[in-house]
Amino acid sequence: MKILVTGASGFIGSHLAETLLQSGHDVWCAVRKTTSRQYLQDQRLNFIELNLSSKQQMTDALQPHRFDAVVHAAGATKCLKKEDFFRINTDGSRNLVEVIEQQYAEGSMPRFVFVSSLSVVNSIPEEKLGEPTMYGESKFRAEQIVRASRLPYVILRPTGVYGPREKDYFLMVQSIKQHTDFAAGYSPQIITFVYVSDVVQAIMKAMTQPAENVCGHTFALSDGEEYTSEAFSDLIISSLEKIEGRRPWVLRLKAPLFILRAVCALGEVYIRLTGKLIALNNDKYNILSQRDWRCDISDSRRLLGYDPKVKLEEGVMNSVKWYKENKWI
Repeated sequence: MKILVTGASGFIGSHLAETLLQSGHDVWCAVRKTTSRQYLQDQRLNFIELNLSSKQQMTDALQPHRFDAVVHAAGATKCLKKEDFFRINTDGSRNLVEVIEQQYAEGSMPRFVFVSSLSVVNSIPEEKLGEPTMYGESKFRAEQIVRASRLPYVILRPTGVYGPREKDYFLMVQSIKQHTDFAAGYSPQIITFVYVSDVVQAIMKAMTQPAENVCGHTFALSDGEEYTSEAFSDLIISSLEKIEGRRPWVLRLKAPLFILRAVCALGEVYIRLTGKLIALNNDKYNILSQRDWRCDISDSRRLLGYDPKVKLEEGVMNSVKWYKENKWI
């Protein structure tokens, strides 16, 4: 299959590109001029410059090609301005969808796999569990655009994705390595995870399963288990112990949510004054303060054929080992 991957230089996209090559596909990575190709070094990869903000540029760039599948994994998880989430995640998706619709005749359109996020649930009134985020809202609006299109689409909603090269959960590993484990909120928090290779597995199945089984469907992705934040911390600690030969001493701090809200509000002020992105901001507060990140993957197993292979203990060990080998910690 000839496959176009947007966001190919990112965490999920780069792992997907590797797996597609290993499976014998003709892989085309959508990049910008400034895109890092650090994890896209295989000489078999093809590159195509796409500007999701310009329909004309994309029209010209995609005109010579006919793809069997398009995986739309590009998107922004952090932005300096709130409107940038919608410009990149929503408007960019709309532009890509419209260009593809214009260039393909009915019945010949490529399978369109949209990598969304479980964060969108908080933007759906009947499913809402917590406060919506700008990221989740922008992804939800993009989902609506995909659903309204004529494309044979599959939407995937992974929960917290982790693994080698991931940078957000890495901050927690780094903090524990430096002897501090910080948690916010006193009420129990149920969280879910999915290892990056299992997300890739789901994308591969979304491209290849019979259309009548998967097209027009939305699938949640996790490893099928539920955890507490303390359990995740314990696995990081035990992984560091096994890799480094000594158990790190860790000071565990737990603060009420109002303190986290205050810190994130200060983060917003810092971002506006300096123009630099940091991890803690108001959008991040809405994510960290949510107490319930459970999801049902029964349809993903039944229709998509999704079968998560990597449980949290193995995945955390793989991740920490990679961070150590690549001198991130």
